[in-house]
Amino acid sequence: MNQEKIGRFIAECRKNKKITQQELAERLGVSDRTIGNWENGRNMPDLSLFKPLCSELDITLNDLMSGEKVKEKEYQEKFEENIVNTIDYSTKRITKYSQVISLILIIFGLFVSMSAIMIFPSESSWGSIYSVFGIIIFMIGIARMLNTIKWYKRLLLTIGIFIFAVGTLLFTDYLNVKLNKEAPMFRIVTTTTGKVIYYNTPFYDVYRCNFDEDNEYWTIEKNSKKTINDLINYCK
Repeated sequence: MNQEKIGRFIAECRKNKKITQQELAERLGVSDRTIGNWENGRNMPDLSLFKPLCSELDITLNDLMSGEKVKEKEYQEKFEENIVNTIDYSTKRITKYSQVISLILIIFGLFVSMSAIMIFPSESSWGSIYSVFGIIIFMIGIARMLNTIKWYKRLLLTIGIFIFAVGTLLFTDYLNVKLNKEAPMFRIVTTTTGKVIYYNTPFYDVYRCNFDEDNEYWTIEKNSKKTINDLINYCK
C-alpha cells in the first residue's frame, strides 16, 4: 500500500466532508496528531479503524486501500490487489514489531547478566543465577531474531552465540578472580578447611590461602582431585 497516496486521499475526503482533524479524531477515538500522521503518510491507520474511518469519510474499504475513488469497472481488480497488499502490509508490520521485541529481549538479557556480575558480591550465588537468567532471556531474543532463516542455520547460529555468550561470562569471571582476587561466581563447590578456601569451577580450581590474614594469597590451578588432607596441607 502507498502510505503517502492513502494519506493524501484521507485528507482530501476529510476536507470534502468539511470535517476538521480534531473532529475526525474525536469520532474515531484517536488524537488529532494521529490523524495528521495518517494524512502526511508517516503512519497508516490501524486495521481496526479502517471500517469506522471509511464510514466517517463515506468511502469504501477498496477506495481507502487504493488511495482514490475506484471506478466500478476496476473494482474487482483493485479489490484483489488491495487484499494482497493488505496481507503483505500486515505481515511486514508483525515482523517489525517482532524484531523490536527480540531486540528488547537481547538488550535486557545482556543488561541482567552484566548487572549481576557487577552488583552481587562474588561470594553470593545470586550473581550466577541472575547471570544465567539473563543469558536465557538473551538467547530467546536471538532465537526470535533469527526465526526468518532456515531452521538448521538458526540452530547452528543459536548454539554458536550461546557458547560465545557463556564463554564470555566465564572468561570475565576468570579475569575477576585473577586480577581482583574475588571468589569465582560460577563455582561448583566451595570448601573451607584449615587455612584454605577451595573453589571448584568447571575449568579451574582456586585456592585462597590464609584467608582474612595479612599474608593471604590466591592460587589458580587446573582442575584436580584433592582430598581434605591435601587441602589442609595445601597452604603450608
